[in-house]
Amino acid sequence: MQHVVIVIHLMLVLALIGVVLLQRSEGGGLGIGGGGGGGFMSSRGTANVLTRATAILAGLFFCTSLILSILAGYSRKPTSILGGTTAPVGAPAVPGSSPPISGSSGGGVLDALKGAPAAPTAPAVPSGPQVPQSK
Repeated sequence: MQHVVIVIHLMLVLALIGVVLLQRSEGGGLGIGGGGGGGFMSSRGTANVLTRATAILAGLFFCTSLILSILAGYSRKPTSILGGTTAPVGAPAVPGSSPPISGSSGGGVLDALKGAPAAPTAPAVPSGPQVPQSK
């Protein structure tokens, strides 16, 4: 579904670029040339086919942009930045490194907070003074 909307979106982009480039300049861009607002609200200025086509294409571009953002939100899956990699169970502890937060269960911090039982592990032999940890 998302690929179809992207193709429609790209076709709208190309059509919008083409319609904008086909329009005739009014000659008063940024106030240069003294082109007053004489044709601004006249029937020639508002009933122009290219102007209406530009407005319709811009509205469709806006709608497809919203649809694409909604579709992107549906396929998003929550991820955790805290559930990093943990050391294997049989690996020796490296001096100076911190132990895994949630034990060797492979879960993250959120699993530990939910009350997931951690696998019992034998305490590592301290190689020097240890920092007390709260449990």
